[in-house]
Amino acid sequence: MALLWQKQTRDTCYEVRTAGRTRRLYTNGVFHSQYHPDRAVCGGVWDLLVLPVFFRPPGRIKRVLLLGVGGGSAIRMLHHFLGPVDITGVELSKTHLQVARQFFGIKKSMATLHHADAVRWLNDYDGPPFDLIIDDLFGSEDDVERAVPADKTWCTTLVQNLNKNGMLVMNFIGSKAVRKSACVAEPSIARYFKSSFQLSLPAYENVIGVFLGAPSNATLLRANLQDIPEFCQNRLGFSLRTLPAIRV
Repeated sequence: MALLWQKQTRDTCYEVRTAGRTRRLYTNGVFHSQYHPDRAVCGGVWDLLVLPVFFRPPGRIKRVLLLGVGGGSAIRMLHHFLGPVDITGVELSKTHLQVARQFFGIKKSMATLHHADAVRWLNDYDGPPFDLIIDDLFGSEDDVERAVPADKTWCTTLVQNLNKNGMLVMNFIGSKAVRKSACVAEPSIARYFKSSFQLSLPAYENVIGVFLGAPSNATLLRANLQDIPEFCQNRLGFSLRTLPAIRV
């Protein structure tokens, strides 16, 4: 793997490395994003952040908020599979945004990018709600963990900015973290969602929580994926499980 670009700030080392035509973003050694010009799906966690859009019929998702842009892998995939949708990205690292534009080919026509703290930005936001919110807020240290706890306060803020039938996708480390999140464990939040799932890949600790404001099921997802060969379950190898419903 070759080093294409490197930047050292006071306490952070950013690197863009290449493996063939693939470009990868590392921050303090943590693998953040991957991009291949000829492959929409690269077999990583970013694929699972976007895969849930196929729980919904084509054309239903028109406004997307991405909290945590990284190198922009999810933006490229959303643009590829959803077509011309309104994508807003919020990223704390100015360098990540530079990498997204310079090395991952994220253009102004693909997304509106904001250099800001995601919590503060969303608390100040007063625009229309989103059809899809992807929360990929992680620290960049060696001990990777969520940068914003998925507690009642934060999950309430996320839900308040979703359309009635909107979808929330959140990145966690491990199934236990998903089940402890307010979206599952807090009745006032969990009742908002009509269907909840978790997605994972064998090679990653990450588990993606998928929370839908409209009813759905695994059969519908797989039916919608039949015409999307990149996301074929046998090829990507993802695992899908239904999360427990809140008991009244």
